Amino acid sequence: MTLDRLRPLADRLLSPWVAAADRLGMSPDGVSVAAFLAAIAAGVAFALATPAGYLAGAVLVFGNGWLDLVDGALAREQGVESSGGDLLDHVLDRYADIAILAGLAAGIGRYGLGLAAVTGVLMTSYLGTQIQAVGLGREYGGLLGRADRLALVGVTGVLAAIAPGPVVSTTVLPDAILDLVGPAIGPTGIGIVAILLALFAVVGHLTALQRFMGAWADL
Repeated sequence: MTLDRLRPLADRLLSPWVAAADRLGMSPDGVSVAAFLAAIAAGVAFALATPAGYLAGAVLVFGNGWLDLVDGALAREQGVESSGGDLLDHVLDRYADIAILAGLAAGIGRYGLGLAAVTGVLMTSYLGTQIQAVGLGREYGGLLGRADRLALVGVTGVLAAIAPGPVVSTTVLPDAILDLVGPAIGPTGIGIVAILLALFAVVGHLTALQRFMGAWADL
């Protein structure tokens, strides 16, 4: 939505990182794998649901997002852009999304909410590639792009480390929402991680629907 539009600026800041990766003899695929491993580590850290775990997870998520930019820039620098590398990058990104969200859900014990968030995120990505498959071009539009989601996860991790208690009282929410989100932390309130997962669940499916309707109108 917003951060994806800043990609040209990010590309200009990538030069030192790309040069360093090139000097180390890393390939774009190697950077993609490193980004994926950072996401796996972030999921594990979030699952610990401790202040240190949330903080470490936030740093690792930001690392995943940055390395996800480096791999493409490195491929262009080395002149080795390929369909295979693009495929590997997209597959690893989807598994990275699953690992991060699963770790967040495991940390607060809200697996149903985690499933809703994961399916929302995956359907958003699926619609983007499926629209391309029917010849309409790659679709990146929507309410929240991947860069936005990673930024929100990182900020949420920092906030959860600083203030791990509930942020919304259960007394102000209707029963239907409580059944979905639940008192993620303690019996009297809902924590920020649960709110983030609920946001991804709702916005993800809305974005997927938005992309579908737009593509359907263009067919």
